[in-house]
Formats: sequence, C-alpha cells, structure tokens
Amino acid sequence: MTQFYPLRIRNIRSETRNAVSISFDVPVALRPVFAFKAGQYVTLRAAIDGEDVRRNYSVCASPLDGELRVAIKALEGGRFSNFAQQVLREGHEIEVMPAAGRFTAGFAAGAARWYAAFAAGSGITPVLSLIRTALLTEAESRFTLFYGNRRSTEILFLEELAGLKNRFMERLEVFHFLSAEEDDIALFNGRLDLAKCGEILRTLIVPAEIDKFFICGPEGMMLAAETALRAAGVGTDKILLERFAAAGEPPARREQAAREAAGRRIGVLLEGRKSTVTFDAALGNILESVRAAGMPAPFACKAGCARPAGRRSSPATLRCW
Repeated sequence: MTQFYPLRIRNIRSETRNAVSISFDVPVALRPVFAFKAGQYVTLRAAIDGEDVRRNYSVCASPLDGELRVAIKALEGGRFSNFAQQVLREGHEIEVMPAAGRFTAGFAAGAARWYAAFAAGSGITPVLSLIRTALLTEAESRFTLFYGNRRSTEILFLEELAGLKNRFMERLEVFHFLSAEEDDIALFNGRLDLAKCGEILRTLIVPAEIDKFFICGPEGMMLAAETALRAAGVGTDKILLERFAAAGEPPARREQAAREAAGRRIGVLLEGRKSTVTFDAALGNILESVRAAGMPAPFACKAGCARPAGRRSSPATLRCW
C-alpha cells in the first residue's frame, strides 16, 4: 500500500507573485520509491489548524533533472496552497506520497514525434515536465505549446520556457495567449475558449500531424480544447487530459465553464453501446447528464468528467467525446 514519507524541503523558489516551486531532499534509500514519470503528481499532507489536509501537486521537473520539485499557486480560500506560501520554509519537513498519475507518455530515444499541449495557469506544471523530458529524450521530436494566462506577470515558468525555447529553437514552439493584456496580433488576445482553440487548429498547426495532444488547466479551457480537437478529427487515443485545476477555480469561473458547455451534445460509449446525450449544466457534470438520460453510468468516465474537484479516480467503462 502506498504510504507517506517525511521529506525535508531543500529549496523554495518564487515563480510569480502568488506561486512558488518547492524541491525536496530525497534520501538515497528512497530514490527508487520517489522515481516518477514526466506528467505525474505527488500528494502532500500537512496538519493545518488541527486537520489532516492532503493535496495533489504535479511535478514540474523532468525525471532527467535529478530533483523532485512541485509548483504551488496560492488560491483564494485554498487551505493548503496558502499554507505552503505563508508557513512552509526551507528545512521544514512535510509528508509526501510517491508519484502517481496517467498524464504521461512513453518517451523513447530515437523516436521522432510531434507533441502539442494546451495549458492555462498552473496547468503548465505537468506540461513543463513533459516538454523537458520529450526534448531531452527524443532528439528528433518537436513540441508545440499553447499557453493561456491573464497577464504576462502571471505566466508561471516564463523564464524557464524562454530558456528551453532558446536551447531547442528548431524543436520547441511556445505561443502565449493573454486575456487581460492586448497583443498586436489578435489571435493571441483572449482566453483559450472554443473559438480560439478552433482558430489555433486551423492556423498554427495541422492537427493530423500531431502524435499526441496534452491538455491541462481550468475545466472551461480543457473542455474547449478537447471539443475543438474532436471537431478537427483528432482521435481519442491522441488526446490526454489531466483534470485537477478545477479544485482551485473560483465558483464563478466554474459556473461560466458549465454555461459554455450547456447544450453540447456528448457521444457516450457504455458497455459497447454508443449513444448521445445533452449536457445539462444544472446537473453539475457530464456523468450526471448521462444518468439523467436513463443510462446506468458508473462512478467515473474515461474523460474523467465525474472526478470530484481536485481528485483523481480510476477510469471505468464509460467513454465520452
């Protein structure tokens, strides 16, 4: 059974005004236990005001970097994220569970692939690990990143991405999209909504040439990117999603994402039978919409639509598209 281990904080680095990255000292004897794949997460545990609080944070380092580092962005009302910002210091000890998660890929030396990712806000955290690992492992592979934020000052890992771009000039493309600042090129203004994602797929890349798409960020952005990819004919086997950021989204933003999704027709494959249902925002998630249509849906679906905010669950026999 997976367990927590006390690890000492080696370094805390300020990344933006409200985000830090934390690296841990992993004893030699525990290094095999804390080995991780690019894109995976670890679970941190701390006693906050007498309560056992646990949160999952993606590893932002590459397995090739020789360190275990996570990024934590302070959220309004976020108990653990604010505790990390205000209380944790270098030298403190915190309990950490070894890496888990399926938001990863089998990178192999000698492979020549083209990867692309849609990320927004702190959703860049696992994607950064994927980018570094892909480019360092596969000398002939390329990576294209579409990264959304509100302002340039809020871009997490801006300098690191710029450094990677300079190092891998012919193999890494990074496109920034800002919703609260104006760029001379209209395409790069605004959120990564459905219209924007569709325009990206029509003008910046050829979806059919991409071997794997990664999507991570707020629920509204993820739904938009996934919908645009499906509309562009990208198969489910080429799309990998990581849903965790929704746990920190303000209620108003979650409600907006639900309104944008309302009325969307969803394809459902349940126990080998294909059907379509209409998403009902009032029911809260896709799974409840499936159940409301009279289908015996399981606890979770392959798209992860029924996962409680901030948590992962094992995939079941329902697939949505």
